[in-house]
Amino acid sequence: MAKTCEYYFAPQSPWAYLGHERFVALAKKYGVQIDIKPCDLGRVFSVSGGLPLAKRPAQRQAYRLVELKRWSEYLNLPLNLQPKFFPVPPDAAAKLIIATRLAHGTDAALNLTGAIMRAVWVDERNINDPDTLAALALECGHDGKALVKSSETTSVQTEYDRYTDDAIAANVFGSPWYVVDGEGFWGQDRLAFVERAFAGMA
Repeated sequence: MAKTCEYYFAPQSPWAYLGHERFVALAKKYGVQIDIKPCDLGRVFSVSGGLPLAKRPAQRQAYRLVELKRWSEYLNLPLNLQPKFFPVPPDAAAKLIIATRLAHGTDAALNLTGAIMRAVWVDERNINDPDTLAALALECGHDGKALVKSSETTSVQTEYDRYTDDAIAANVFGSPWYVVDGEGFWGQDRLAFVERAFAGMA
């Protein structure tokens, strides 16, 4: 039986960005297939007690910036603490990732996911803009305009809704979230535990 890990995330999440490449590398190292599931974090928050950034208390917002700076420096990953296009609606980007998986497979979707995350947190690009999304897909070697058009279909929306329902059923309450053998791990700072779980999989 194939070893798999469910990967729940919101494409605008800085924490998902900080963990994405390391997570993909770990899965490859241990021969684990990634079940990529971008989800609607707003809906997840609505049932799990989470708050969008703007509604969080000032001390939490301030500490978030401290931690992002620490992790960016620790991982030697570039990150704009206050990017030009953030907060940004994530739905169009999430659905483009789903459309890419359906058309080109998981590896292509994971590659595009990394590009979308870098677009927000490094390159000051607007991932809610269809032309920007088409350009990102093109840069990843795909027909960007066709994928954007596909991402706007009912079938892709249905998948997005299903992934969000799956996240809620799995008790997800943040991004990124990894599920290995039914056990959830919240946050890129839990990747050491995810690796241990991968190593212990039959």
